[in-house]
Amino acid sequence: MDNVRETSTLIAANKVAGTDVFNAAGDRMGSIHELMIDKESGHIAFAIMAFGGFLGIGNSYRPLPWSLLRYDKNVGGYVVDIKENELEDAPSYAVGAQPAWGDPDYERKLRDYYGAHPPWGPSGPL
Repeated sequence: MDNVRETSTLIAANKVAGTDVFNAAGDRMGSIHELMIDKESGHIAFAIMAFGGFLGIGNSYRPLPWSLLRYDKNVGGYVVDIKENELEDAPSYAVGAQPAWGDPDYERKLRDYYGAHPPWGPSGPL
């Protein structure tokens, strides 16, 4: 059913895509492209942020650990406390490329870069 989209505390995943991402200063940094969900725990593991480019040209994707984002209704988007230069140097992949999802070393590298680890622990909910 497509008519249930969100409540005051829940939102459909397809409505998260396209939502803007801002830094703590309120500057727009990009937008959510898609979400990666941990199959075993059911938790959102990463938000894939479209970053850079103009009108979709030259974009790259930055996987951000979901635990770093918080929704701010005042800006109508997600806020992440990351400086733009840190985001520019962050692990990324080009539009059309496929990162190594499922490779524990790749996913650990992403989390280690941001100093973030899944809130449910390495082997399921705590």
